[in-house]
Amino acid sequence: MKVKLAPVDGAVVAPLGFKAGGVFCDIKRLGTGKGSDKGPKRDLAILASEQPCAVAGLFTTNQVCAAPVKLCIPRAAKGVAQAVVVNSGNANACTGRQGMRDALRMADLAEDALGLRRGHAFVASTGRIGVQLPMPQVESGIAACATQLGSDADHAARAAEAIMTSDTRPKQVAVELTLGGRRVRVGGMCKGAGMIQPGMSPNGARPASLPAGLHATMLAFVTTDAAIQAPALQAALTEAVASSFNRITVDGDMSTNDTVLVLANGMAGNPLIGSARHKDFATFQHALQHVCLALAKMIVRDGEGVHRVVTVRVSGARSVAEADAAARAVGNSALVKTSWHGGDPNWGRIIDALGYSPATVVEDKVDIGYSAPGSRKVLWSLRRGQPTKASFADLCRAVAPDEFDLHIRLNLGKGAAILYAADLTEAYVDFNKGNVADPTSLGG
Repeated sequence: MKVKLAPVDGAVVAPLGFKAGGVFCDIKRLGTGKGSDKGPKRDLAILASEQPCAVAGLFTTNQVCAAPVKLCIPRAAKGVAQAVVVNSGNANACTGRQGMRDALRMADLAEDALGLRRGHAFVASTGRIGVQLPMPQVESGIAACATQLGSDADHAARAAEAIMTSDTRPKQVAVELTLGGRRVRVGGMCKGAGMIQPGMSPNGARPASLPAGLHATMLAFVTTDAAIQAPALQAALTEAVASSFNRITVDGDMSTNDTVLVLANGMAGNPLIGSARHKDFATFQHALQHVCLALAKMIVRDGEGVHRVVTVRVSGARSVAEADAAARAVGNSALVKTSWHGGDPNWGRIIDALGYSPATVVEDKVDIGYSAPGSRKVLWSLRRGQPTKASFADLCRAVAPDEFDLHIRLNLGKGAAILYAADLTEAYVDFNKGNVADPTSLGG
């Protein structure tokens, strides 16, 4: 569908009634891992609404999940929220009962500082696993941040910086649209660069359609002033995430902390969207999808050590599930990813990955080709399992840009899938191997 979306400034504070902020409270320097000893870099953020919001969320399906995820899942099921407090530099994962107490303490402190009802603050954390939160610093950070919230772009930028770990830049977006004759805005911020292959669900349970393996955290927070009830908001978010955050991979690793939350405070005054059958639901869902996909692509482009981003387009599979399996086998293959980094159009590694994937593959039916992003003009390197007459020089030129599309046709059915993937570089290995003699070099 065609929906007119206009970009606007302000990210998460672009919609009416939202405020945000970020402060430095020494969490990163007192913890370990990437980001340590970097000086006063913001490491705690608060996002809040002037009035209670409908809320929807999706959370990691990793069987080992962090305390904030365990706290947020039942809160999201109740459908009401008014604030989110986020810390970076410490994941609060695998921290036992103390970790749960600390997550609840963070929520309680935010609620007290902002004058909110109990249960209306959500919590998210990102950083090194297995380290207890330095709660004195967290407590002082929440108190300080609560007094510094604002609704201009600078406040949104401070919050976006505060949630970063190995990210090299903040990730923000906002759009404006007309909904029921009223101006409505949707804004978002996210973080993520490593430990990226999200597979999220509303309750953290792993559906059969998500990747089966245990795949640094991605976090995303979306705000809107649209009037929409929580069940409809959850339906819109689930659909949006299925084709955005759940379609990216940097290194094939699913975090213990992956979280996407969307808060809708209704202050735009549009006719209330009560269900997915409402006439304005599709328009709102389109805007939400746009914001989620824009943020998801920012994560891949800022992946640890990433030089090239590749959109893997699989079609002709026997089912959507098989198309997804084929795309992930290719997108997460170390051999394929290193060839992308080297600018080598090595279709042999690609068809090998297809062959060991769970998808049904018939060698003499497979087509493999390359194009510019979004282009239908494909240079085929393989047709029906046999090399084409395309020259090696032409194929090298096709995969030389920083971004390109990889087209795979299995020619066995109607199943299709898209995966936004990245290459594997020496910089990624160097960044993540660390040095045990220097704890500040160790990653999450």
